[in-house]
Amino acid sequence: MTFDELKEKAHALPLKPGVYIMQDKKNTVIYVGKAKALKNRVSQYFANLAAHTEKTRAMVSQIDHFDVIVADSEFEALVLENSLIKRHQPRYNILLKDDKGYPYIRLTVKEPYPKFSLANRAAEDGARYFGPYGSRGNTQNIIDALRIALKLPSCNRKFPRDIGRERPCLNYHMGQCDGYCRADMDQSRYREAIDQAVRLLEGKFQEVGDELKAEMELAAEELRFEKAAELRDRYRAIELLGKRQKVVAGSLADTDVVGFHRGQATRSCFVVLHFVEGELAAKDWDLIDTPMEEDTAEILSALVRQYYGGRGNLPRQILLPCELEDEVPLTRMLSEAAGRKVELVTPQRGAKMDLIRLANTNAVEEVERWTTREERQSKLLELLGNMLNLPAPPRRMESYDISNQGGDDIVASMVVYVNAKPLKRDYRHFKLKDMDGPDDYASMEQVLRRRFQRYLDGDEKFADKPDLLLIDGGENHARVAVGVLRDLGLSIPVFGMVKDDRHRTRALVTPEGQEIGIQGNQAIFSLIGQIQEETHRFAIEFHRQQQNQRVRGSVLDKIPGVGEKRRSELLKHFKSIKNIKAATLEQLQEAVPRNTAQAVYDFFRQEEGDAP
Repeated sequence: MTFDELKEKAHALPLKPGVYIMQDKKNTVIYVGKAKALKNRVSQYFANLAAHTEKTRAMVSQIDHFDVIVADSEFEALVLENSLIKRHQPRYNILLKDDKGYPYIRLTVKEPYPKFSLANRAAEDGARYFGPYGSRGNTQNIIDALRIALKLPSCNRKFPRDIGRERPCLNYHMGQCDGYCRADMDQSRYREAIDQAVRLLEGKFQEVGDELKAEMELAAEELRFEKAAELRDRYRAIELLGKRQKVVAGSLADTDVVGFHRGQATRSCFVVLHFVEGELAAKDWDLIDTPMEEDTAEILSALVRQYYGGRGNLPRQILLPCELEDEVPLTRMLSEAAGRKVELVTPQRGAKMDLIRLANTNAVEEVERWTTREERQSKLLELLGNMLNLPAPPRRMESYDISNQGGDDIVASMVVYVNAKPLKRDYRHFKLKDMDGPDDYASMEQVLRRRFQRYLDGDEKFADKPDLLLIDGGENHARVAVGVLRDLGLSIPVFGMVKDDRHRTRALVTPEGQEIGIQGNQAIFSLIGQIQEETHRFAIEFHRQQQNQRVRGSVLDKIPGVGEKRRSELLKHFKSIKNIKAATLEQLQEAVPRNTAQAVYDFFRQEEGDAP
């Protein structure tokens, strides 16, 4: 379908809740979304493309056709959207990286020596399945903990075939296995241990614990202290296992705390802290590689739905770092899945808010731990290149600024950033030549012409060609730069740096006047702001050096009582010697003390009287 046909189809949709499914030319689902009113939501994709984020524009450009499914309510749309996202894994949806479904623990009950293993799904194969649980890693930890607590074998030996064939392995000697490979081992104990494991997976921790405690006390009464100590250790291991399984299954968890760190140029991180009986028992987290342009509430809604959707057991309370727009239908969806009420809470203060801060801190630390400085810089430049529609990430950026105060010593600065870091050895200063008063446009033209002419002439100091030019000023300054480059036969992307009322860079602007907002991405906003401030600082610094050199040996030094401090005060106030000379006594007293003003006034009047 053409863009106009897509737009027309969107406008014909009903004002009803539902789900829309965007597909490309290969019929691949690239995005799934829900809507309170399908017509309003879908039509937005095909209107005012310039207002969309870069990610949305890229997605819209690949839409060949779309389907919709009308739902009876926003709740039904939410459930359906969650199901379709899990099924199709669309590339433009926010996806948990490790969302591979929820694993089960599989037990081969029909074998004479049953074994535990991890399975992606329950099957009708005669085995018994427990779950589903959370992540694969946590589920495997449960299996390992069961083996250690009940001292079940974890080796590759097959029973009963390998009984008595070889000596017990290291696990037996370390006390992590009862050594069922020994010929003199009572093999009935294996089935007893498996039965205990099954009851533990069924949540019967109290029952199994009471049995072990009774055995332990009996062994102690019979002075079998070694056996009592062994049962004590097993009892403690089962207590710990019980807490761990409660967390993984989520069945008896009191509270889950959700944290989120939004990486601007690198990964983002979604964290869930699990609290059982008021104690932090475990942490789940997932890194998301692609910088996301949706607002935080929308991102969190998608991640919470994916994380909890499909789990049979859920916590009673989930603390969220911000309010979600679809909180009501999401609460209903989770409550129905749990078979009881699941409460979503957005704390504003107090102990619960402290838990949110803890979860957010964990998210930040995971991003920092897994992201190198080089990755951050590379992602940042890639993001900037995409934002400005550049053919490649701008490895070398040059920024220019003009500094003139009162028309004297007009100078310019050239600041260089390579791989998002300042390269100070390539910084350059320019003294403007043959200027009749301040003219920023003429000054910028002269500076850029001199810089790139020297590049064309093979000057080693200007040998590197930039990938991007940033000009301190608006579209007119950028247009001047484009004119110079065109005259010299060069093609380099040019953008002006526009400031707000607080003198902070708020946007970049093309030579044609199209503004590109950068405040929505903190990493790019910080980088461009840093470049502009550094360019301005370098220009001002050079301008002051020129002023200081000019006033050294100045005629003011001949006046008694005028030292370096008074000289600077006079020049700062009047801008030039000519203005000082023409000032009245009253005007001079506005800048310096009365006696100094009188000395300056008398000096220049005497000088006039001495003139022929």
